[in-house]
Amino acid sequence: MIKTASFVCSNSRVDKLPAADKPEYAFIGRSNVGKSSLINAITNHKGLAKTSQTPGKTQLINHFIINNEWYIVDLPGYGYAKASKTNRAQWEKFIRRYLNLRENLQCVFVLVDSRLSPQKIDLDFCYNLGEWAIPFVLVFTKADKQSQAKSKKNMEDFFTALSEWFEEIPPHFLTSSESRSGCDEITAFIEDINTRFNSAAAPDTND
Repeated sequence: MIKTASFVCSNSRVDKLPAADKPEYAFIGRSNVGKSSLINAITNHKGLAKTSQTPGKTQLINHFIINNEWYIVDLPGYGYAKASKTNRAQWEKFIRRYLNLRENLQCVFVLVDSRLSPQKIDLDFCYNLGEWAIPFVLVFTKADKQSQAKSKKNMEDFFTALSEWFEEIPPHFLTSSESRSGCDEITAFIEDINTRFNSAAAPDTND
């Protein structure tokens, strides 16, 4: 259960991020996928992550401390066409560095718009995570905007496309920021990983 959630810092340099002593979960997706809204829904803290009608608003690595025990990390969205090539290249560089160098990163939540058929940009990002051997989870957003049958169809099509590269489909959730559907399941998933993280970090008292 999430009791407290607060902003810690924004940065673009991995060496300036908070100490890597707590489990960390990164959220990323195509611009305008509803990432900030979903973070606010998961934490049940309206306004924690800044939402905007303008895609590409998140331009830094934003850390939020949850229950003083673990971090949610809000990463810049990819595929924002109106950003300059220079800005896009800078974002891609520090996102890639963060994903590959952040040792306490437990997994990446890749957000995908459930209203859309499989998009190459989302699939390519998943393929990159696979190449980098970074665990990831799929989170399909905006389920309240259409019928469940349509969402499920788009999800199945996405899984089919992924199966060309991956032997197993990663864990996945269908969510709505409006109704908070899927949010408790994501929290439970994270808490399960946290339990294993803390068990592995606990000192061996048998010596």
